Amino acid sequence: MDSPTVLRRRLGSELRRLRERAGLQAKTAADTLRFSATKISRIESGQTTLKESDVRAMLELYGVTDEAELRQFISLTRRSTQRGWWHDYGDALPDWFQTYVGMEADASGIRAYETELVPGLFQTPDYARALFQIAPSGHTAEEIERRVKLRIQRQEVFKRPDPPTVRAILNESVLRRPVGGAETMRGQIKHLIELAGNSSVTVQILPFSAGTHASMSMAFHILSFADVPGDIVYVEALTSSLYIEKESDIARHERVFNQLAAAAMSADDSLSWMHELVTERQK
Repeated sequence: MDSPTVLRRRLGSELRRLRERAGLQAKTAADTLRFSATKISRIESGQTTLKESDVRAMLELYGVTDEAELRQFISLTRRSTQRGWWHDYGDALPDWFQTYVGMEADASGIRAYETELVPGLFQTPDYARALFQIAPSGHTAEEIERRVKLRIQRQEVFKRPDPPTVRAILNESVLRRPVGGAETMRGQIKHLIELAGNSSVTVQILPFSAGTHASMSMAFHILSFADVPGDIVYVEALTSSLYIEKESDIARHERVFNQLAAAAMSADDSLSWMHELVTERQK
């Protein structure tokens, strides 16, 4: 079942297509509908929940009169307003991160480059717990466990009949840094080795010996979707996030990702390297 986040993206993409088919600029449509330009932008990028009345007004302006098509759009609007499972963790999930979790839940492909952290989809409970314990927000033990539970539940995507294809490139520092201590890191690396044996998961290590590379200061994720046109690049900051949808910007991130993949160890060599690292940490 598609997540509400992805349904909003699909709906927004269709509304953009209809507006362009009608020959209307976004500002013209916004002025006619008495919307702000920002509202039109957020609707078309799937970043806001739509009201049926707004969708009906947009469809009327864009010349949609076929009853079957109208019913289809209203049905999609209603489905896009339903709550995803992650909304039960509203107290443990920042508003700016909810969009990402919704997209992740329905992504068909995820390409991730990480400079400092094991990606959330790959983290063990102990590793995640260690990260939350040092967070400056000062979570209680109960709040930390709730956040850990949310992070682990996100990993249910791998149990889907059609799990996403995940390709992760990890800077060597990600696994060299002893998050939570030696035992926690041994467990985390062993978990990565296990995941790397999954046909839908590829892990590559970018070694220090690669020297200067194409993304020295920024981690990013590229998400793809089976039924929604266009990829999305996700970049996270300390208290907010950025979703990039401009085609030229996405293409640039894809080129950088491919350069990183070429500079990194192969998947087989990365697996051997992780085995050696576990052995090294047991001494």
